Amino acid sequence: MHSEKIKVGDASSASLSRKGGMDESINITGHYTVECVGSDGAVKWADAIENLVVTEGKAKLFNVNFASGTPTTTWYLGLVEQIGAWVPVFAVTDTLASHGNGTSSGWAETTAYAGTRKTAAFTATATNSISTSATSFVINASITAAGAFLCTVTSGTSGTLYSAGAFTGGNRTVVSGDTINVTYTTSA
Repeated sequence: MHSEKIKVGDASSASLSRKGGMDESINITGHYTVECVGSDGAVKWADAIENLVVTEGKAKLFNVNFASGTPTTTWYLGLVEQIGAWVPVFAVTDTLASHGNGTSSGWAETTAYAGTRKTAAFTATATNSISTSATSFVINASITAAGAFLCTVTSGTSGTLYSAGAFTGGNRTVVSGDTINVTYTTSA
């Protein structure tokens, strides 16, 4: 008699791997577009500033949007000047009150234009960026322009600094009668 034996076996394995969590980030940036027009109406130079959105500017956004902070309905643009051989330095910790005296650290605001800081008129947006219309500074003295900034007050140091930065092409000579036009865009 003949007998057959069969061993039957079955094996299987499965695995599922999944990344835990969800990564999402937001990077808040700003960009100034600057143009200098001479008294003859000709463009003398144009430059850009890839600026620094400072810590207190970001905190202002968060507090207004998430913690019932008081919204700012009017923003103001100002200009930065190089004084002597000193080179402006911008830092995330800058505030209007602590940006430096223009001779040893930080940066210095210039007031070599008619009036006070200029109103930055933002247009409503449905995208991830918002821009101002061009803001004009009529220069009334010869200076070395070095950059621009955006803040919540027309003068003084008590408001919130949102952003500041230096021209990417270096400092620029500006004379009385020139007009500096500045447009600001912020994106997230």
